[in-house]
Amino acid sequence: MAILMRFCTLIVNVLCLPLHLMEAVGLYHIYKRIFPICLYRISITYNKKMYERKKELFRSLSQFTKPGGQLTLLEIGCGTGTNFEFYPADCKVICTDPNPHFEKYLKKSMEENDHLKYERFVVASGEDMGSVEDESVDAVVCTLVLCSVNNIPQTLREAYRILRPGGAFFFMEHVVADPATWSYFFQHVLQPFWYYFGDGCETTRETWKHLESAGFSELKMKHIEAPLVFVIKPHIVGYAVK
Repeated sequence: MAILMRFCTLIVNVLCLPLHLMEAVGLYHIYKRIFPICLYRISITYNKKMYERKKELFRSLSQFTKPGGQLTLLEIGCGTGTNFEFYPADCKVICTDPNPHFEKYLKKSMEENDHLKYERFVVASGEDMGSVEDESVDAVVCTLVLCSVNNIPQTLREAYRILRPGGAFFFMEHVVADPATWSYFFQHVLQPFWYYFGDGCETTRETWKHLESAGFSELKMKHIEAPLVFVIKPHIVGYAVK
């Protein structure tokens, strides 16, 4: 199967040559203006299918509020703000995303979720959030983001840095499938195309290994099969405590 997988991946890479060339000459950045529109529509469907999972995950957020204080949360790669509805009332939210074109949809989500207090929107990648102070937030949220960052360990180091002691990193990420499955086969074969469709998204990452070695004091993580298209069906869900 390995030889067949490499051969099929090569064919897809050849078919993606125009996209490779667009990226090489700098034309692919045009898609970054269009991608928020696509993600806005996709996120609505994703939230419907993963509603109960998200509700269960974010139910634990409140336990990380400092006694007598207000929960301060930073979301890495907030996109269109589809997680806002799951955050506890009066939570203070700092939004970050490397794509400034999400801000239009972010404002719409803010208006629809006025139970939250929004501090600011920072245009920054997960690997470099230098404008956020050390140990300044109670929780960091990261959903469907570690699949597309350039450096997972560095992103986790940044999350760890800005979390206060006892704070938590919440995650929901699609990951690579079991090597014995056809999902694994097609994840690798379709990856060249998926990279462009998903604005850098990779379906073949073993993200759980990075979380296990990130130095958190406690890691609560589940491997689940999400009710989604087979390419992004395998997920990990949970949180890690600093």
